Amino acid sequence: MFVTSHRRSHRRPKQPSRTRVTVLTTAAAAAVALSANAANAAPSGKLGKDEVKAKVDTLYEQAEQATEKYNGANEKQQKLQKEISTIQDNVARGQQELNKLRDGLGSLATAQYRSGGIDPSVQLFLSADPDDYLDKASTLDQLSAQQVEALKKIQDKQRQLTQQRAEATDKLKDLAATRTELGNKKKEVQSKLAQAQKLLNTLTAKEKAALAAEQQRANRSSSERVDLGNDTSASGRAAAAFSAARSQIGKPYVRGATGPSSYDCSGLTSWAYAQAGVSIPRTSEAQSGIGTRLTRSQLQVGDLVFFFNDLHHVGLYAGNGQILHAPRTGTVVRYESMDTIGGPFMFGVRV
Repeated sequence: MFVTSHRRSHRRPKQPSRTRVTVLTTAAAAAVALSANAANAAPSGKLGKDEVKAKVDTLYEQAEQATEKYNGANEKQQKLQKEISTIQDNVARGQQELNKLRDGLGSLATAQYRSGGIDPSVQLFLSADPDDYLDKASTLDQLSAQQVEALKKIQDKQRQLTQQRAEATDKLKDLAATRTELGNKKKEVQSKLAQAQKLLNTLTAKEKAALAAEQQRANRSSSERVDLGNDTSASGRAAAAFSAARSQIGKPYVRGATGPSSYDCSGLTSWAYAQAGVSIPRTSEAQSGIGTRLTRSQLQVGDLVFFFNDLHHVGLYAGNGQILHAPRTGTVVRYESMDTIGGPFMFGVRV
């Protein structure tokens, strides 16, 4: 019994079947492959370079959209401030004129008093609202022609001042709302740019360098003189505006900038036309409402071209399906195909 048991304890272990060996080998190989793939893939939750670029491009586009709204609110604020200042100056001058008219009527009353007493009508006026008095007075014939004329002048001046003060009040309310909108749009732009920067910061130094190199190549190649084909016709002022814009190739895109060291999209077009002696509105949306609307086939060099449904991007047509524009943050003034703007072409405008 003891010997038999001892012999059994020294039997050779049972070898695994060939099928089992194959399964284990395959599983090990798969594990190694998965491990290798995991090592090469981006960490969980981390976006790849191309994904980051796509998202950043979208955020930059949204920032440009908000920038045009900001530009519009800023332009409106400046306009309102000038209008309010003009009204306030007019009110101040009007008040001085009203005071003189009242002083004149007071002198008339003094003269009457010295000659035998103040006319009851004038006495009543001096202690009441002339509008109310003239409406209620039943015997204007009690007043002299000079008194009637003086009262009517005072009445007209008071009505004018009341209207101007009301207009100033309305514009001040509009200005307050515009300033609020301006602040909101500024925050929106800053938020979009901050989100874009946060995404860029997730990239490795190597990935950032690759993206920067891509952008530099795009700026450099797009900034070179492109083949505009035979489509180079342009009117005098449009040609002058296009020539001015072309001289700015390579200047950086900066939110709200109107030159000459940097531009946003509508800043470039408004600056270019100003060099041609033509004043056009500041924002792309406002620029879209001037001149004659054009289809793509009708475009000539120097015409304004608008993109996206809300018309937040504008450039100058350069011929042969190309435009000259200030694209967005991170780019420079350059030529680009109308088909690679990122949004649909809506229409052109000939100034």
